[in-house]
Amino acid sequence: MKKPTRDLPTINERIRFPKVRVIDADGGQLGIMTPREASKLAEEKELDLVLVSDKADPPVCRIMDYGKFKFEQEKKAREARKKQHTVDVKEVKMRYKIEEHDYQVRINHAERFLKEGDKVKATVMFKGREIQHADLAEELLNRMAVDLGPVAEIQQAPKREGRNITMLMAPKK
Repeated sequence: MKKPTRDLPTINERIRFPKVRVIDADGGQLGIMTPREASKLAEEKELDLVLVSDKADPPVCRIMDYGKFKFEQEKKAREARKKQHTVDVKEVKMRYKIEEHDYQVRINHAERFLKEGDKVKATVMFKGREIQHADLAEELLNRMAVDLGPVAEIQQAPKREGRNITMLMAPKK
């Protein structure tokens, strides 16, 4: 099956403009000429004529090695993808009557997640009639917010969701 031409880059004989501005491989301007003349110049240097900007008047073409140009573009795109970080929401779960050591472990986990650039959802879970102690759970979440104050900012204050109370924190900028 043949690829549609719109996906292909506009190079050499695919350039369909009456006149184009030509730039040589070193960046110097060669002037305005027909695409056929520019293609001949590129052929003599064993390079390609690549359309750089079709929005300009006249359109701008550059004489360059298209394979090398394409490789460089793909390399830049790979580097950009490597550097970008998607923000995940990590969850730290606990009960309202948590022991001090366990609380410190949750704080350390949350702090690590925040330093990695992720958001943290702190959840206090209830069983049975424990839901009557929602005020103690809110105190616990507020204490957590204070303890993580240097690295986190509250995005959503403690809020009741069914049998849980949750709070959302994001890393400080």
